[in-house]
Amino acid sequence: MAITKDQIFSTADELDAAGQSPTLAAVRKALGGGSITTISEGMNEWKARKVAKATPLREPAPPQIAERLTEMGAEMWASALELANGRLSAEREALDEARVQLEAEKLEAAELADQVSAELEETKTAMLVATATANAARAEVEELRQHLGDARLHKATAEVRAEEIEKRVNDLNAELARVNQQNTDLVAGLAAAAAKPAAGPASGRA
Repeated sequence: MAITKDQIFSTADELDAAGQSPTLAAVRKALGGGSITTISEGMNEWKARKVAKATPLREPAPPQIAERLTEMGAEMWASALELANGRLSAEREALDEARVQLEAEKLEAAELADQVSAELEETKTAMLVATATANAARAEVEELRQHLGDARLHKATAEVRAEEIEKRVNDLNAELARVNQQNTDLVAGLAAAAAKPAAGPASGRA
């Protein structure tokens, strides 16, 4: 949201009432930021209004006095010269005040420039830190992806190896079953062969 002149005037009045110098940097800080150009223009108008309030009104002499001056001649002319000299002195004083004000504004501008430069430096530092953090995070993610790829490769290799071992176990179990069957058949054959001679003599005695 853009800062309005009313906000600038109000902030400057508050600082001035608190006994603080309403510099550009002080006003901008109190507002919490804002365009330097907008604040500078608003402060110039605020200062002009303040000077206008403090400067007494100077009105031209009324006709009666003008007539009286004509009548009084040299005496009034001397008074007029004195008045002119007084005005000249006042203008010189105002010029000196303007110079002082200009110097103060230069100092304010320098202070504001330093403030903005510091803010830019802080922003630049924050960006560098954020960039470094992002790069580190990307590197970590890439490393995790690499580890995940290696883990998947190891898992696939382990699964293939497990399948080979399971197949080998099944083959060995089948071979063992075959050998057991052979042993069983062999034992049965031996038993049958051993039983045949015993039955032969008994038959002859009969």
